[in-house]
Amino acid sequence: MRRLQAENKFPPTAENRLVAVLKKPFMAFDKKVDGALSFFFKHYGKTKFMVAMSKKAQVLGVEKLFNAGPKAFFYFFMFYLIRDTILYILIPIYLAKFSGQ
Repeated sequence: MRRLQAENKFPPTAENRLVAVLKKPFMAFDKKVDGALSFFFKHYGKTKFMVAMSKKAQVLGVEKLFNAGPKAFFYFFMFYLIRDTILYILIPIYLAKFSGQ
């Protein structure tokens, strides 16, 4: 018994049990979609395309990236624009509105 308690850093609480219960179906679904959900959360809402384009932008530079593929660059720009608008403008406005400010 002491060995099990020594391995666990935190005592079992209602929150820990709730997280464990919710994590199991999430991980099962994530496994079915080849880790796409965990990737999405790990990279702050970026798709694999956005991560790849970000790496290319760092290596090539924005101008060469545009010259290499204007259509892909446009999609990359629009994805970032939409994602950042939602994350940094719409969500804070929504939260401020409902927090009474």
